[in-house]
Formats: sequence, C-alpha cells, structure tokens
Amino acid sequence: MQDEKSAGRRTAFVTGASQGIGAATAVALARDGFDVAVSSTRPEKLSDVLEQLTAAGARTAPVALDVCSQSSIEQAMATVLAAFGRLDVLVNNAGITLQRSSLDVTQEEWDAVMRTNLNGTFFMSQQMGRHLVATKRPGCIINIASTHGMVGFLQRSAYGISKAAIIHMTRMLAFEWAEHGIRVNAIAPGRVDTPSRAGSYADPKHIEMMLNRVPLHRFANSEEIARAACYLASPQASYITGHTLVMDGGVTSY
Repeated sequence: MQDEKSAGRRTAFVTGASQGIGAATAVALARDGFDVAVSSTRPEKLSDVLEQLTAAGARTAPVALDVCSQSSIEQAMATVLAAFGRLDVLVNNAGITLQRSSLDVTQEEWDAVMRTNLNGTFFMSQQMGRHLVATKRPGCIINIASTHGMVGFLQRSAYGISKAAIIHMTRMLAFEWAEHGIRVNAIAPGRVDTPSRAGSYADPKHIEMMLNRVPLHRFANSEEIARAACYLASPQASYITGHTLVMDGGVTSY
C-alpha cells in the first residue's frame, strides 16, 4: 500500500544491478524521482547500490533473482509488486558474456548464454507485459543489448547472437504491445568501462587496440548508459518504441 508521499512516484525494476550499468541506471532513476527495485543472483552484493538509492530519496526493494529460472522470475516480480504496488519501468540488464572461439563453444556454454541473456530478457518482459495488460496501465521496458549484436567481432559469437536476438525481440514486443501503451526499447552499448571489464583493460596494448576501433577514441562509462535509460523511461521519449539506441562512440559507423 503506497503512502501519500510515494503515491505520485514512478517505480522501476533494474535487474543485474549490483554494479556497472545496472547499478548506475538504478541510481540515475532514483535521482529522477523513481522508487527502484534492484536484483542480483547474490542479494548481499546490492548493499552499496541500496545505500545510494536511499540517499537519493527512493524507496527500495532488494530482490534475489536468477533469470534462468521461471519460478525465480515470477517470485521476483511478485516481490516488487508487493513492495511498490505497481511497476512502471523494467530495465533488463542481467546478462553474462562469453569470450570463446565459435569453434570451441560447448553446448553447456551456449545454453548458459542463451538462458541468461535471451530467455531471461524475454520472460522478464513477459511478466512485465502481463502485469501492465492486466492493470490496464502503460509502461516501459528497456533491454540492454550490445553492439556485438550488430557487428562481427572475434570470440564473441554466442554472446553477440544472444544480443542480436534481444534487438529483434525489442522490435517484436514493441509492435505487439503498442496497443496496450507499452513501449519497448533497447540500448546497445559498445565498450563500457565497468568493474566486470577490469581484466580486459589490464593490458595497455589491448586497450589501444580496442580504442583504435572507436572513432571517439574512448570507452563509455556506466553513467552515460544510465542517462540514456532515464531518457527512454521518461515522458520525453513517449513516442519512441521498437528502437535500439546505439552508444558505441562511432564503432558501427564504419
């Protein structure tokens, strides 16, 4: 049950929010006036972002979520709805990567990437869509894709294929759910300087090689992606749906 203070606030759920893009997006939404639920497979890792959300004046809801599990997805959505009473925005950020030659990818690795990135994004979106249709309220879904889903790159085949599928999923759901006032968009970042990428940035030669592929000659930071998510969640983006916003410093302009 919402109190008078929170009755006018919008609500958001950001998956995979313990660090990086997910954490930055959750905090940015809180600063924009949202109450924000955040999830991780290990909820104890959410303590830092929860502190930042509270400091920004948001109500929070930490959620344990394994997007590979349908029962976990359903429980997570039930937890968020019990905490907030409604949900306006879903950010599908949870995902895993895989750096492996396509000749060497195992069935187990392929399945893990697809279950997490593709299945997880679809069935989270399905739960959000069901909620919004049942309550006859408009809403917004933002999927975090990748430029690996748009251009070729070495040793990223399984990951890139999963993200390409997310980009087309975004179009399909946007088309199907438009009649219900549900907007579905995606963000496709290029290289983002996040804690999960720390190992990739340890070798100066590797960094220079990656930067030479980027016309702006720098990596993005999580806050830049977060600000884009806030825009897509805002009334200013009310006529945008089925779109993938590419944020890659010009990589796909080649």
